[in-house]
This record gives sequence, C-alpha cells and structure tokens, in this order.
Amino acid sequence: MNNISGNAINLAPMDEYNQQLISEVHPPQWKNPTPADKYDLVVIGAGTAGLVVAAGAAGLGIGLKVALIERYLMGGDCLNFGCVPSKAIIRSAKVIGELAKGKKLGVHVGDVEINFAQVMARMRNIRASISHHDSAARFKKLGIDIFFGEAHFTSDKTIAVGDQSLSYKKAVIATGARAVQPKIEGIQSTGFQTNETIFSLTQQPKTLAVFGGGPIGCELAQAFHRLGSKVILVHKHGHLLNREDADAAQIIQQNFIDEGIELVLNSQVLQTEKTTTGKKINYIENNQEKSIEVDEILMGAGRQPNIETLNLEAVGVEYNKRGVIVNDHLQTTNSSIYAAGDVCLDFKFTHTADAAARIVIKNTLFSPFGLGKAKFSDLVIPWVTYTDPEIAHVGMYEKDTQSKGIEVSTIKIMMSEVDRAITDGETEGFVKVYHEKGSDRILGATIVSAHAGEMISEITAAMVNEIGLNGLSGVIHSYPTQADAIKKAADAYRRTLLTPKTKTLLGLLTKLS
Repeated sequence: MNNISGNAINLAPMDEYNQQLISEVHPPQWKNPTPADKYDLVVIGAGTAGLVVAAGAAGLGIGLKVALIERYLMGGDCLNFGCVPSKAIIRSAKVIGELAKGKKLGVHVGDVEINFAQVMARMRNIRASISHHDSAARFKKLGIDIFFGEAHFTSDKTIAVGDQSLSYKKAVIATGARAVQPKIEGIQSTGFQTNETIFSLTQQPKTLAVFGGGPIGCELAQAFHRLGSKVILVHKHGHLLNREDADAAQIIQQNFIDEGIELVLNSQVLQTEKTTTGKKINYIENNQEKSIEVDEILMGAGRQPNIETLNLEAVGVEYNKRGVIVNDHLQTTNSSIYAAGDVCLDFKFTHTADAAARIVIKNTLFSPFGLGKAKFSDLVIPWVTYTDPEIAHVGMYEKDTQSKGIEVSTIKIMMSEVDRAITDGETEGFVKVYHEKGSDRILGATIVSAHAGEMISEITAAMVNEIGLNGLSGVIHSYPTQADAIKKAADAYRRTLLTPKTKTLLGLLTKLS
C-alpha cells in the first residue's frame, strides 16, 4: 500500500518503472538546500497547482527567490495517482470495448487474452516516462529551491520543513486533496483500495466492489470490468453520476447494465468484514438487507483536503471540511498567503488547478504594482468523465439557469443524426447547448459521445471569447467529423430566427426577384 502520510516512499511494485519514477519526483539521495535569507514566494505542495505557481514565478526572469516544498511525490495526484495512470488503463480497457463492437462493424475477433499485469506495467512505464516534466532536477534547474519534507507554518512569514525554517514574503498553499476515509464499520480491518493504491495492483481482482457512482467510481468500474473483473458498483443514489445532466447519466447507466456491470443503487453500506475467502459487504438496498463477497473493495467516492499538519491557526488562515477558505482572488484570510488547486476548490480537476495557479501568480506578484487582480469566477471551466462514451460539460446546467432566474432555451442534437457518428458506429449520445432565451449567448453545454472530451473545447473557446451560436454557425467544420454536431446545434439556433413573418417576407422577396 502506498504511504503518503509521511516521507517514506513505499510505491509498489518496486520495479524499474517505479524506481525511475521515484528517482525523478523524490530522489532517494536528495539533500534539501540551505534556505535563503528570505524567499519572495514559498509554495507548499508540488502537484499541478504548486508546480505551475513555482515555475511561473521563477520563469519571470526578474530574480525572484522561490522555494517549493513537497512531502511525498512531485507531480501530485495527476501524475502519480490520478489522470495519468487512470487514463492509461482506461485506454487498454477501451480496446476491449472496441473489440466488443467489432461484429457490428463486420470484424469478427476470436478469443481475446487480457494480460492484466502487462496493462499495469504499461501504465507504470508511461507514468515514469513522463515524470521528468515534474522532476526535482527540472525545477532545480529553473532556479527553484526544492525541499522534501512535511511543512507547517510556525509564525507569520515562516514555514518549517524538518529542522529548517524558511522565511517568506508570500506563500501559496497547494497541498491538494486525498481520498475520503470511509466511515463504515469494519472497513479499516477489512482493507480497501483508493485511487492512491489501486494502481499498485499487479494481480487482477476476480471480483471488485466499487463504492461510489461519481466520475472516479464510474471510470474505474468500467475499466476494471472490461479488463476482466466482475464489478459490483455500489451507489447511495438512485442513478449513477447524479450530479450530471440526467439524460447523460442515463446513457452511461444503461451502458453499464448492457455491459454486465452489476449496479447496487439506493443503497447504504452497513458493515464490511474480512473472511477466509474474501471481503464481505453487508448493505441495505431499497430497504432490504443484503450481502456480497468480493476479492477487493475500491473507494471511489469523495475527496478531502490535505490541511491537518499545516498549523494554519498559527497564521490566521481559516478553513473548513471542504478546505482552505479563499476569496475570488484565491487569497486566504491571511493577506500574504494564497491557495490553489484541490486544497481550496470545489472543481478538483488538473486543468482547474493549472488555471488557478496562473491567477495566484498574477495576484501575488503583479497586483501589488497596480496591474489588477485576476478572479477565479471569471474562469469558464469544462470537465470530462472518461467513461465510454464520455460525458463532457462546460458552464451552467439547465437547472442552474433556473435557480439564477435566467430564461433558457435548449438545443439538443442526437449523435445518431451525425454522419460521422453513424459511420463510426458511435451513435450513442448527444450535444446539448443551453443558450439565453431570445439570444445566441451560450450559457453551457453537455456532450455525450465517444469524443466528448475533445469536442467540448470548441464550445468552451466560444464561451470564453463571447462567441454565440450565430458565430459558431458561421464556422466551417470539416466533413465528416463528430464535431459537426456542434455546427448542427448552431444551425438549429439560426433556424429559430426564421419566424413566420420572416418566412413570409422571404417568400415574397424570392418571388419578386
């Protein structure tokens, strides 16, 4: 099991790939430097947010003294336990999904052999091969002082790392978040996996119970099912992805059922216990007590901020169970200390941490000189759930517009109406665009398709640059592409402008011409 509570590195299996990873992101023989007299900026946490802040500040070329502190592995969740490893195994699982569709495409494949150990080794190889981007050596070369160890504030303007003390002008908290520790009777003695440990598996669990039907739970449930595990997905709500667009969530749920993933909905786990043959789960489903036995349990629900050891009280930084409290400029209740990433944001995505870090750079280094303050609320944030098909969203949902008193119109284009989706055999899903009633201003969009994650960027770019549906309608899209669904949505809006009066007038003009 991975140990992220302290400085000891226990990343299993200790093969050549994980040895390479560790040599980059927490070199075993690393010696912390002698601290400078005073740092312009000290960053706690070397995940995405911390790395972007530190690199951005050091890269300005104005001689700033920057320190970066990391207690475990540089690269944070994204490189080590999140985006990179999960998408690597999802890619392998997607091949299985493609083969399953082969008969419909006229391709008949015989018996398929899945080498789980090789899938996981490929993941570790990929993770190690790109780890140099987040390495201690690279950031040292940028002129940043790298300190490994547990950090905590000791007084206003000082941070301790081990027996060393760092003095600073400004500090940034970017310590991220971790999987929630479940409050289930017997779970600690039973044992369970989280995203921080599941990628250390080398042997495939024959049966896997996934607790939580949110994005992480759904992604990994489908991946492990396709790789050959019998998966039981346990979710407390009545349908999967309950925070998503209901139409989108329904497609994923039906796909899971069709693929053979067992869904236990409207359920509450009461107790778990370790047996001689596996792990027993006692639960209530629709008011009936039931039990199942599995080889392994994956906790796929909830994240909690890493704040316990920071001694935030010493510097007057307020926090709650959701993390460090910040204002719209990502400034904490101590004016010299900012925060970015999962430790303070509800949007726990790598790309949001990156964007928040850029705001922090502007506000810590430029705003004191009257160059203005950047606001987090100005960001337009997309996100993707990497199931098959994918779900992507940006902006508001229809329910959000209603709660804000905004009148909304919705345009929905089914992927079954898109020529390329038809030829690809990927007709499940839709493009749904929410726009202000009586206007072409885009308020948000949801896309369900095999390539939704790629497609959402066009709508995000349009929203950021205040390009409405009229503007998108004028953009030539290559044919045939699945992104043509966005053009169809924009054209559908244009057709709404043709009122009966307009049509009558056009008819008269046509006859007169």
